[in-house]
Amino acid sequence: MSPGKIERTLAIIKPDSVAKGVAGQIITRIEQGGLRILAARLVHMSPEDAAGFYIVHTDKPFYRSLCAFMTQGPCLPMVLEGENAIQRWRDLMGATDFRKAAPGTIRAEFASSIEANAVHGADSPESAAFEIGYFFSALDIHSR
Repeated sequence: MSPGKIERTLAIIKPDSVAKGVAGQIITRIEQGGLRILAARLVHMSPEDAAGFYIVHTDKPFYRSLCAFMTQGPCLPMVLEGENAIQRWRDLMGATDFRKAAPGTIRAEFASSIEANAVHGADSPESAAFEIGYFFSALDIHSR
């Protein structure tokens, strides 16, 4: 089997996970899952920040509550890199609905609701590019 494509993706440890003090455990899973952290920043999003980040969801019924949730406290956006990083991170996260997440995934272990589901991850190369650029400049991202 040939090696996978090296990709970058955005991960966010959401405010619920930061508040519960499990960010370190999630970072450990990221690193043990074969992904490298190239940038990280603790941020407390404003309502405008959250609205801009989740702009693709403006027509969805959960948009307002998601924005409110993401502004309730600090979160930890990170740039991850590795082979098939987008899918690898999604596999580590587990299903958006934590009740359907596979045992051993981050959401199965740390989430408490569909919104308070511990982590966020980009779902495509296009969304990863937008999301990384939303939080980080090229100068913020450190290759190893």
